Amino acid sequence: MTWRRSKWTLLFIVPFLSVLSADDWPQWRGPNRDGAVSRSAAPASWPEQLKPRWKVTIGEGHSSPILVNKSIYVFTRQQGREFLSAIDLESGKIVWQQSYSAPYTMNPAAVSHGEGPKSTPVFAGGRLYTFGISGILTCWDAGTGKVEWRKELTSQHSGTSPDYGSAMSPVVDSGMLIAHVGGHDNGALTAFDAASGDVKWRWTGDGPAYASPIVVELGGVRQVVTETQSNMLSVASGTGQLLWKIPFTTEYDQNIPTPLVYHDELIVSGISKGIMAIRATQNAGKWSTETVWRNTDIALYMSSPVASGDLLFGFSQYKKGQFFCLDLHTGATRWTGPPRQGDNAAALISGENLVFLKDDAELIVAKATGQGFEPLHTYSVAQSPTWAHPLILRDGVVIKDTTTLARWSIN
Repeated sequence: MTWRRSKWTLLFIVPFLSVLSADDWPQWRGPNRDGAVSRSAAPASWPEQLKPRWKVTIGEGHSSPILVNKSIYVFTRQQGREFLSAIDLESGKIVWQQSYSAPYTMNPAAVSHGEGPKSTPVFAGGRLYTFGISGILTCWDAGTGKVEWRKELTSQHSGTSPDYGSAMSPVVDSGMLIAHVGGHDNGALTAFDAASGDVKWRWTGDGPAYASPIVVELGGVRQVVTETQSNMLSVASGTGQLLWKIPFTTEYDQNIPTPLVYHDELIVSGISKGIMAIRATQNAGKWSTETVWRNTDIALYMSSPVASGDLLFGFSQYKKGQFFCLDLHTGATRWTGPPRQGDNAAALISGENLVFLKDDAELIVAKATGQGFEPLHTYSVAQSPTWAHPLILRDGVVIKDTTTLARWSIN
């Protein structure tokens, strides 16, 4: 294990508070894992051009940066090691940096995507949790970078990552870190004690996919909902008991999008599966599911959608990449944007603004309207592919490209 420290480390010695501010972005897709940025944490208006503020070479990977207490944390790879770095938001200086050996050979079908990592860290209670591309799960002290516990899981599972590497971003709930560990045909959706790493419960009914779980309350029951290798399912958050399961298979077992909650429905999708709303209910302790609506003209591959009121926005795989808007009541298509936009786009929403970051480093700010695709501003924010989600700030944006992290300012 390596350790890097600078004068900026002194800023991190004070223990972290558990209470997050409106500006913080502590995990995959934000505070509620739904891609929604609070109005106060995003620019009130966007300029014609963004100004570069700082840039730091940080390593490879598609893991998205997170923000806590004016500190950026980013998970990357350099020369066969996985690195977790703490970066000062204002200066771009690396405050501390830890790493460990993580040899990994990428599946030939996914070589162009690199050797990861792909999973986004999660912050909770003064700790950071990372999930490496080969399935190494680590708990770190957020103030110093000290490792508190680590799980490599080689004794529990014959394979410790799915075919194209671990991409699921863990979630913390009620003092538990929840992650789907293991590999193809042999995995366990598992809750670990967030402080000690002890296993609290395991569900072993399916292998992991690449989707990230959410924790929601449906029918008065708090539950973990996720796409696994071959299913869409839910387990009780406190016990891991299976509540309901829907067979859900995609080409090459590539279940990827994060489910989104709309009232008492779940919006789910997968490659070539269309997009649908599912309602799960219980009667006399027995759970059942129904499909409320399904739209076969739109499908999500690697991108997850966002909602504003009764409108759903996102990036469809069809027509070689296309922005879209659906009516969340009926599933009807409200509009689709121009085709051939690329392989992927990260989607975020803040008030009346949509923010899309395409994999070709084009950042688009558009109007969140059901009347049509209305881009307001378009920026070029990197010189290499951008697969990680952007980090939106009050005065700009932070972008992770292939090897660097850069802050752009609106003034």
